Amino acid sequence: MTERPHAAVAQERDQLAIGPSAIRWVGDALEIDIEERDKRLGIPWQRRVQGKIRVIPEALNARSFALDADARHRWHCIAPRARIEVEMIEPAVRWRGSAYLDSNFGGESLEDGFRVWHWSRAHHRRGATVFYEGIRRDGSPFASGLRFNSSGTAEEIDLPLVAPLPDTLWQMERQTRADRGQARVIRTWEDAPFYARSTVEARLDGEPVIAVQESLSLDRFRSPIVQFMLPYRMPRAR
Repeated sequence: MTERPHAAVAQERDQLAIGPSAIRWVGDALEIDIEERDKRLGIPWQRRVQGKIRVIPEALNARSFALDADARHRWHCIAPRARIEVEMIEPAVRWRGSAYLDSNFGGESLEDGFRVWHWSRAHHRRGATVFYEGIRRDGSPFASGLRFNSSGTAEEIDLPLVAPLPDTLWQMERQTRADRGQARVIRTWEDAPFYARSTVEARLDGEPVIAVQESLSLDRFRSPIVQFMLPYRMPRAR
């Protein structure tokens, strides 16, 4: 929630600390300690955000996938299925549910490699399905559909039809994949000028699913107007 300088980052084999917050593997669980200040547009002060999150994988996948021909960008679905335990002090909330864990990494900034992408993940009876597609910076499209079984092994599947979703209030274009190209937005969790995250309802292989969907516009992200606005939403530590 805060952009911090290089000196505030400490990385070890099983732990990453950024300022007062840290993430580490403890046994079979990923533990996240949060000590942050949340800055919202229109609010002159920062709210304290403190607590702990535990992510317990139900399946692990060891394989990462290149998103471009030169493998400058890679995506790794670490845990296609997991459980999550949230224990927050401020705000005082706690809950448990299903989860997912992945990572993007590479040799250049995301905005240098991509113009836009759409991603979605749905849990189903025997595993999880992930769709990842978009347009690279050179204008070439990419699209993939992966089905992870209960042990975390992935297999490529034929892509269902594109299911357009309504634009957000910031006019972000959204889409996913679903049987007959039909899906419905249940709730929009994040609506920013360059990013949207939503919960959607759809059918995959005839099975009704609830999916998490995100759309990202790197063209919007790199625009001077958005770069000017970012510090008002995500403070930068000196």
